[in-house]
Amino acid sequence: MDNNLVHTMKKLIALSGGKDSTALALALNEFEPDDYTYICTPTGNENTETLQHWINLKSILKGEFIFLSAGESLQGMIRRTETIPNVWMRWCTKKLKLDPVFEYTAKLGDCILYVGIRADEEEREGGDYRTCPNVEVQMPLRAWGWGESKVIAYNDSKGIKIPSRTDCKLCFFQKLAEWYFLWRDDIASWMEGEELEQLTGYTFRSPGRDTWPAAMKELRILFESGKKPDRSIGMMQKKSQCRVCRL
Repeated sequence: MDNNLVHTMKKLIALSGGKDSTALALALNEFEPDDYTYICTPTGNENTETLQHWINLKSILKGEFIFLSAGESLQGMIRRTETIPNVWMRWCTKKLKLDPVFEYTAKLGDCILYVGIRADEEEREGGDYRTCPNVEVQMPLRAWGWGESKVIAYNDSKGIKIPSRTDCKLCFFQKLAEWYFLWRDDIASWMEGEELEQLTGYTFRSPGRDTWPAAMKELRILFESGKKPDRSIGMMQKKSQCRVCRL
């Protein structure tokens, strides 16, 4: 591609607020300063920690922050469709995160989108974004040879605290211990989840996933009785979690 054309193309950084996209945004500003635009796609179901992290980054990074929305929250979309996303029907990622980005970039014309895929993620090719015809996807972390340990060390060197989670509070990918923490720390969100399960007739947790109940109401009763999940089981690394949500 013509270098002059690349120079004039709008440069976007996909910023979920996870460790990889955070390191990417900070490092591009440090090593390859340019007029970047940061793309965030809130679902309306984020933890306060994630929202505050975006605010902190906005005060540090140079450039425009754009918060793209599908026009309704995760909870609103569940109520309207009377369905709950799951691992086989993961419409939340497409409808709440990818589609708003595609709609935005379609109006820009040709542009470059930087995504935080690391060098130690050989199996990932940024396919979620490559389906947009006018977007050139670039992965600087991979080009620099940065793996997970380098990303963590870089963020630490900048004094940046990464949110423990950047996905939804009611994400079906959550581990059992994370459901326990939601019940313990945010009962209002928990009860909203119970209401959505009752409305739709579906559960966020897959039946048979483990020996614990799938339904949030039944799970709450066990938690209230004093039963706690084994943290070593519940907090396994989220290999299967949606990569768009935790970049």
